[in-house]
Amino acid sequence: MKRYLTYSILLAITAVFTGCQKDFLNTSPTETVSTAPPEQRLNGLYLMMIQSGTGGTTAQSDFGQKMVDMYTDFLSGDMALTNAPYGWFQDIANLKISGLPQNTYNYIPWRYYYRMIYETNKSIAELATPKNDREKYALAQFHALRAHAYYYLMQLFTTKYEPDSSTNSIPLYTQANVTTKAKAKQSDIYALIVSDLQFAIDNLDGFRRDNKGMIDKNVAKGILAYVYATMGENQKVAELAQDIINKSGYPLTTREQTVYNSTTGKGGGFNDVQTSSWMWGFDIIAENGVNLGSWWGFMDMFTYSYASVGETKAIDDKLHQQIRNSDIRKKQFDTFVDDEGESYSLLPVNKFFAPERKFQGQRVVLTDYIFMRVDEFYLLAAEALAKLGQDAQAKTIYKKLLTLRYPEATAATDIAYVDALSNTELQDDIYLNTRIELWGEGKSYLALKRNHKTVNRGSNHYEVKNQSFNYDNPKLSLTIPQNELQNNLDL
Repeated sequence: MKRYLTYSILLAITAVFTGCQKDFLNTSPTETVSTAPPEQRLNGLYLMMIQSGTGGTTAQSDFGQKMVDMYTDFLSGDMALTNAPYGWFQDIANLKISGLPQNTYNYIPWRYYYRMIYETNKSIAELATPKNDREKYALAQFHALRAHAYYYLMQLFTTKYEPDSSTNSIPLYTQANVTTKAKAKQSDIYALIVSDLQFAIDNLDGFRRDNKGMIDKNVAKGILAYVYATMGENQKVAELAQDIINKSGYPLTTREQTVYNSTTGKGGGFNDVQTSSWMWGFDIIAENGVNLGSWWGFMDMFTYSYASVGETKAIDDKLHQQIRNSDIRKKQFDTFVDDEGESYSLLPVNKFFAPERKFQGQRVVLTDYIFMRVDEFYLLAAEALAKLGQDAQAKTIYKKLLTLRYPEATAATDIAYVDALSNTELQDDIYLNTRIELWGEGKSYLALKRNHKTVNRGSNHYEVKNQSFNYDNPKLSLTIPQNELQNNLDL
């Protein structure tokens, strides 16, 4: 590649641990988080989700929740790392970290989520008896954030859902101390997750958030729906997902919002938290300091960072081939030619892009982060109902979303095939469209694991091409990091 990033910070290619003796469960995500009053600490935790270094390293690939979303999209095989001139995420994308606890990529999410858990435990204890609604709502959000952290730890660091297992599991901490613990039974961890989220749902009733960066009742319901889906509790999934669909007030993402139209110069972007279908996301502003080491920096050709200098991420070519030609989402991915004539195929340039669409134009990231949108729950409701054998209801909900993924003039004909699907075919089609609809949003991995599917990687990956991996293959999960193994003698 002829172009190079010039910021001096990019010389720090090798990730450096900030390890002290108790670093595995660091008690200070930031000074302001640990020392501030609980309600201010809550804001600090939300900032942790988008800031660099919250996984305890100086690595450019350490940037909070969207870092994890990128991890999981690589592990699912749906996102292909097609070039790796700088090597970021290469070990994840090429499935090289399993069984290597010393690998930094195992360490970063472990430390990120356990830091969040420590802070939520501390605040939950301090707010045990809330004095007013403001404290009650804050307490509810701390419970939801703790559940969120444990849920992702369980997805990443276990190979599959095994409720009776205490070996295929992680430690469970519910108090703000650094006393080491052995791995808990999965059922105990999931019980806490469910309890936390139910507490949040009950106590966020009446809460009106100032911005979509905060967890409200509908977001807590959404997280719980995912948790129940992992547990195979499909009736509960169907009820929660339909409740969100029917009562939250969020409309489906429209055709225009789904894909950029080069003819009209409008549409798509998935870059604005004000998009009506977004339930949870972060409004990025200049003061947040989001730049090179960020999700946008690693994904977007219109942001001055790694993707734009050749470290490109594309949709897996086998997955792209499965998108129907009349499906407008196929146009989210296209060939991109940079200003030096370098050509890259199947990049998401019409789904994820800085609004000005100027090559390398965005130097300070102002485009927003998406964490959850209502479309997910149309797919999740349809999936759960199909698993319950309620095909007619599943198809009705499913087609509401699919209708908006085809041109208005032909949509009825384009989605007519759904009516003839058998139950097995319906489940398979919902899974496929979950991967297509939510590509790049960090949800395909969750679907892979809960549906017990097989990854069939295509030919456009930098390494590990045209290979298959079952959902519970250890290569698709992370390994408890060396710092934890060294410091926690109870493991």
